[in-house]
Amino acid sequence: MIKRMIFCLAIISVMTSCVSKKIYNDLENKYTDLKKENRSLADENEELRKANADFDSVNRSLQAELAALKADKAKLQADYNATNNNLKALQDSYAALEKNSNDALENNMAKNRDLLAQLEAKEKSLAAEQDRLNKLNSELAANTKRLNELESMIAAKDAAMNKLKESLSKALNAFEGKGLTVHMKDGKVYVSMENKLLFGTGSWAVGSEGRRAVVEVGKVLAQNPDITVLIEGHTDNDKILGSIGGGIENNWDLSTKRATAIVNILAENPGIKKQNLTAAGRGEFAPIMSNDTPEGKAKNRRIEVILTPKLDEISKMLNEF
Repeated sequence: MIKRMIFCLAIISVMTSCVSKKIYNDLENKYTDLKKENRSLADENEELRKANADFDSVNRSLQAELAALKADKAKLQADYNATNNNLKALQDSYAALEKNSNDALENNMAKNRDLLAQLEAKEKSLAAEQDRLNKLNSELAANTKRLNELESMIAAKDAAMNKLKESLSKALNAFEGKGLTVHMKDGKVYVSMENKLLFGTGSWAVGSEGRRAVVEVGKVLAQNPDITVLIEGHTDNDKILGSIGGGIENNWDLSTKRATAIVNILAENPGIKKQNLTAAGRGEFAPIMSNDTPEGKAKNRRIEVILTPKLDEISKMLNEF
């Protein structure tokens, strides 16, 4: 570039001697402009050189970075491929597990449905059992209440019968040791009178002392109108021979007539309800001692007045259980 400028200047100097001043000035101005332009281009060229150097540096850096990026890309691609393979393996494994899980879940759901059905059946059964238990508890409470009432009634009856026994014992105290006893058994009061107090041999006519004893029994019974009275006649096992009085066929007949005689005396008391009186002949078939001895036979020949409380309310309550 500089050589070209020197060459131009040489040409100009040669020409100056041959051209006019105006042309010279024009050339000189152009030369000056060219010098300025040359300096400008030199500066621009320097800047471009520097820029090119910077570009080369940046380019080398970018090339190095590109190489690194390519290496990273290759590594990433390898990692991606490996990861993708692992993903496919995991997906396959997941699909197999999901299938197995779905099958297991379906089985478990079926089992759970069965268990729920069983549980529901058990709950219904339990509810029914609870209802039955509640009903039983209610019935038990009602029965317990009735049982308490029944026990109270029985206790009251026992107390009344004990009081009746005491009243009879007191009223018949004068006949103690004369073949008359008063005792209580199974909630009943028994007034037992031997025949020696009441009747003669083979007779059903009541003697005076025996009649007084029966009248005293009647006085106590008149104060207890709700007592059922059973008069039982008993004999020993001696056979009836011949004709006695109006004629007795056997011990059964004799025991019945004697029981009826006692009933007739009791019926004379207007305070005694006749519908409560019953006469029964037991003959020789309910002995209290052996008939092998005279003493035993004497004990077996007896009248028993059996006093029983009215048990209608108790029987009704028992039927409710």
